[in-house]
Amino acid sequence: MSEPDVSVRSIVAVSDHQVSSELGGEVIILNLESGVYHGLEEVGARVWGLIKEPAPVHAVRDSLLNEYEVEPERCEQDLLALLEELKQHGLLQVRDEQPTA
Repeated sequence: MSEPDVSVRSIVAVSDHQVSSELGGEVIILNLESGVYHGLEEVGARVWGLIKEPAPVHAVRDSLLNEYEVEPERCEQDLLALLEELKQHGLLQVRDEQPTA
């Protein structure tokens, strides 16, 4: 079964099949299944830090909007693109947000 698409309503977390390390404000990630290294620069590294524990995408977006001067639409588009890329490389777990009771 494939994971759902990443949306603002998704809950995301780093994959169990990776190890990562911060280095000079950047993050280096090793996919343990493929043996491929990936790197994230400053903002990507911040996103990685925010999703080490499962988090709703909209909460990650809101954190970024509070920390960086960026237009909300641009922030959301760039965040979704980054998360989709992480997912494609097997570095992200995605699930649909649980409905509120």
